[in-house]
Amino acid sequence: MSERKRGLYVQLYNIHGLLKSKDLELGRDIDTGGQTKYVLEFAKSLSEWDSIEKIEIMTRYIADKSVSEIYSQKIEKVNDKVDIIRIRCGGTKYIRKEMLWDYLEEFVDKTIKYLKTQERLPDLIHSHYADAGYVCTQLTRFFGIPFIHTGHSLGRPKKDSLLNNNFSIEEIEKRYNISKRIKAEELTIFYADKIITSTNAEIKNQYGIYENFSEEKFSVIPPSISLEKFYAFNLKREWTPDEKVIRFSLQEELWRFFTNLNKPIILALCRPEKVKNIGGLIQAYGESKELQEKANLAIYAGIRKDIKEMPDLAREVLTDMLLLMDKYNLYGKMAIPKTNFENEIPELYRLAAESSGVFVNSAFTENFGITLIESAASGLPIVATDDGGPRDIVKNLNNGILVDVKEPKNISDAILKILDDNNLWKKYSQNGVSTVEKYYSWKAHTNMYLEFVNNIFEKRKIVPKTFIETGRKFLNYKKLIILDIDETITGNEKAIESLKNLLINKSANIGFGVATGRTIESAIKILKEIKFVMPDVIISSVGSEIYYKSGDEYEYSTSWAAHIQSSWKPRKIRELLDRLSFLELQPKENQREFKVSYNLIGKKDDIKKAVDLIRVNKIKTNLIISHDVYIDLLPFRASKGRAIRYLSYRWNIPLDSILVGGDSGNDEDMLTGELLGVVVGNHTKELDKLKGRRRIYFAENKNAAGIIEGIEYYKFMENKERLDNE
Repeated sequence: MSERKRGLYVQLYNIHGLLKSKDLELGRDIDTGGQTKYVLEFAKSLSEWDSIEKIEIMTRYIADKSVSEIYSQKIEKVNDKVDIIRIRCGGTKYIRKEMLWDYLEEFVDKTIKYLKTQERLPDLIHSHYADAGYVCTQLTRFFGIPFIHTGHSLGRPKKDSLLNNNFSIEEIEKRYNISKRIKAEELTIFYADKIITSTNAEIKNQYGIYENFSEEKFSVIPPSISLEKFYAFNLKREWTPDEKVIRFSLQEELWRFFTNLNKPIILALCRPEKVKNIGGLIQAYGESKELQEKANLAIYAGIRKDIKEMPDLAREVLTDMLLLMDKYNLYGKMAIPKTNFENEIPELYRLAAESSGVFVNSAFTENFGITLIESAASGLPIVATDDGGPRDIVKNLNNGILVDVKEPKNISDAILKILDDNNLWKKYSQNGVSTVEKYYSWKAHTNMYLEFVNNIFEKRKIVPKTFIETGRKFLNYKKLIILDIDETITGNEKAIESLKNLLINKSANIGFGVATGRTIESAIKILKEIKFVMPDVIISSVGSEIYYKSGDEYEYSTSWAAHIQSSWKPRKIRELLDRLSFLELQPKENQREFKVSYNLIGKKDDIKKAVDLIRVNKIKTNLIISHDVYIDLLPFRASKGRAIRYLSYRWNIPLDSILVGGDSGNDEDMLTGELLGVVVGNHTKELDKLKGRRRIYFAENKNAAGIIEGIEYYKFMENKERLDNE
């Protein structure tokens, strides 16, 4: 690593939330598999390096009686350098990761608020899984932060595998939100500086089928394990009191299931997911009388109390396991324990190894297979799926047999081959123990990681083109000025020039934006025509769209779009209002994704009929009237004022530090409340009702001159020198 003025500040994103500093509930459900363990162990390992100053694991805040209270602790310390930071999104109840997609923009917003409270941006962000990839994509676009991604699994291969195993596309979409996931993965591949994979096969066979695939972005760094926890079953060493308790507890649990505990144990450890093919393993065991006579089968498929209360996916898998157990009459030979905690797992492998057993990973598709190297370190031979990561593991360690798991007999034949040959069993056991450190130790892993992080910093001396430059500015803004364009900024050339000079010379900690009924294209065009200051942010189409300045272009805010899209029914609105003779639909260029616009060609009183029609049909919408002629219907969460309040929230700028100016009815909701309002002298009668309201200043001067008057009234530009120095 090259010398840096201070150590690295790294954020690791692992969104789903079921992550804590110790005693991980591995297998509790589909969100608590190897990825969760990897992120925590990786953070701990990384923190041991002198070049690292601070690591934050960014995850979801959960306050739910069905899970541990620790997940509601906003900040949890792991060690002196590592903290778990919990960000609230989508309420407080636990939500499985496939259902979190609609709340990721909220996670982005609240992460930005958190970042603004810190002394600096992270030097590096690293996402784990597709949801975190989406979040980090948004963050790197705004702030230009170097961005690394680890997929752990991918949507396209998973979709193909499920289709090949008789899942319908409708079922896949419903259960996994696979289209959103694949779209997020495409964005991640495009924006990430580097993508870490576990194997070379993962790069070519999985990422290679994505449209944005670019081979130079990828580096292979296999996952690792703690060799202090996972050591050989025959290593001479004193058991700790905790290990003795765990061992006794595990043996006692297995005795509840097995008639004969003195047979080898066929061990499986995985989440209760269909893709893990647990049913295939049970079928392999159930259809082989020879295997049943020689060995017991123990499947640890997560943590459960009552199957009926579990999520649909897990409930289906566990129910199928019980039905297969009954079908093949495996009572006394097969165990399905209800719990397995992180601290029990190493001892579980050693128990199986002591029994001269075999570990089985029967998944249809396996990106890597962390359990396989844990087994290897414990001296337990493996039988694994001939797919993805297991190929590299067996090639490196030569500790077991790969099979095509779609045919259950392949699984049983491979297990019997190892059990029947004592010399082969010893060979696989010894190979795993003796070679695992060379390929899968944390020291080797983090050393490789930090080497290519340093390479990223070297390449990143030029700011990436994808970076929205305004993002970093907003982190420093203490105040905002947001103005309407037509007849507020425009209308007086001399005043326009004066306001322009005022904005050019403002403090660097004051941002400038416009809020207009115009489309983004029209807003940019008029501002360029009058040669005005191009704003940091444009709120366009009456508050239904937000755009951030990025070089000479403006980037659409997907976050605002996600915020306002709830209950928006533009087709239904058109069906109802197109019938009314006193309304005329505005030209196509005025219609937007989140705006339907009409002109009133009847009487002013006719507007009430339109409002009543919308209300009777229970349509949630925000109807805005301006100049007594223009009618805009927006999502109920959208308007100029709400868009400004959203900017205040997202960028942590107090409402009373935002000055807004306007002249007509569609400016009303941004002029009221805690914002500092300025109404120009040429305002329409629609705003007269606001006179006398707190924090609304009615200027005597017109147009831009009225804005300057309002800025002076509020003394908004005072203490410029202090602001610049903050």
